[in-house]
Amino acid sequence: MLASVALAAIIASAPVAHPRVVSADPADNTPHVLDGIVNAFALVGGTVVVGGSFSEVADPDGRAVYPRANLFAYDLATGRVLPRFAPFVAGAVHGLAAGDDGTVYVGGAFRAVNEERAHALTRLSLADGRAVPGFRPAIAGGMVTSLARRGSRLYVGGDFTYPRTALARLDASSGRTDPGFRITPGAPLTSRVKVHALALSADRLAVDGSFTTLNGRSRPQLGLIDVGRATARVDGWRTEAYSAKCMDAFPSYVRGLDFSPDGRYFAVVTTGGPKGRLCDTAARFETYAKGSNVPPTWVNSTGGDSLYAVSVTGAAVYVGGHQRWLNNPKGRDSAGPGSVPRPGIGAIHPRTGKALGWNPGRERGIGVKAFLAHAGGLLVGSDTTRLGREYHARIGMFPLP
Repeated sequence: MLASVALAAIIASAPVAHPRVVSADPADNTPHVLDGIVNAFALVGGTVVVGGSFSEVADPDGRAVYPRANLFAYDLATGRVLPRFAPFVAGAVHGLAAGDDGTVYVGGAFRAVNEERAHALTRLSLADGRAVPGFRPAIAGGMVTSLARRGSRLYVGGDFTYPRTALARLDASSGRTDPGFRITPGAPLTSRVKVHALALSADRLAVDGSFTTLNGRSRPQLGLIDVGRATARVDGWRTEAYSAKCMDAFPSYVRGLDFSPDGRYFAVVTTGGPKGRLCDTAARFETYAKGSNVPPTWVNSTGGDSLYAVSVTGAAVYVGGHQRWLNNPKGRDSAGPGSVPRPGIGAIHPRTGKALGWNPGRERGIGVKAFLAHAGGLLVGSDTTRLGREYHARIGMFPLP
């Protein structure tokens, strides 16, 4: 078991590049979520904000237990739960983004926070958990699944229907809808359009979900948007990689995505079952590749198990879900030739696409739903209590050696 990591080494904004792979031995100084599931993290200075669907949390030593309604915060250096940040969020939290001045943006499937109306999106002060005055987003008709912020712009994804369909850009201070962003996902594979995940680089926004078009242009489940100018536009980048079907139960199967620290490539993970080439896989794509059918640089298959979360640090592409194996393209819910066991969590070489030796293991459960890479390591959020052969209830951190 590793001791607490020094504060000076770990306070930084995520995401960051890592020079090496993180340790396989989890840090001891993380709190515990005692029920439910963790869906999202945000790092605000030296404070970690955690969102999901849960009702109780505990300090690292387990002695102090706190009631928390789907959202809490803790000190990154010590793991101690912040006692004054205890907002009552009346529904699951699915997305978080760091704000300025000790604030956090919170998105999810809720209608109220602290018994005041707040449909699917709010901004809260970490000092007391109260809503920040003046932030009044007009999200309606559905939930928020993913948030990404840079400067004065907040990108919001979900299955809402107003003020845009499933995807919007808001003013980060007021919550007003940005008229320079009118990108509409359409032609869904499911009953309604849903953006599952967002990732932001210096000039591109990657989006995935149940759509097959962006502004009427064919983009099967995945697309890039040029946000390097005042008026956003659908980028010419396109792939057919996710146009094929997986199992009938998963008409839309693309889930997590993340850019590399330099923005030159991004990784995508999927569910879907062991039917097609890109079902239940991780794949790398080049951000600035040209063409109407950009192929993946590499694909790593689990052989039939879902991946939900991915984090790219430059040193590794970390993937999490409820997988049993990686390097398993021939597997059909079985260990095929060349497969390696990577229960619940694994790391892939960014260039070769093959599994790295890093193999801490975790209790599989539903799976990893959240990663957050920061200067001191990698945070992991899930629905299970065993990580790296130790007790870490639903939250853990692998330090950077």
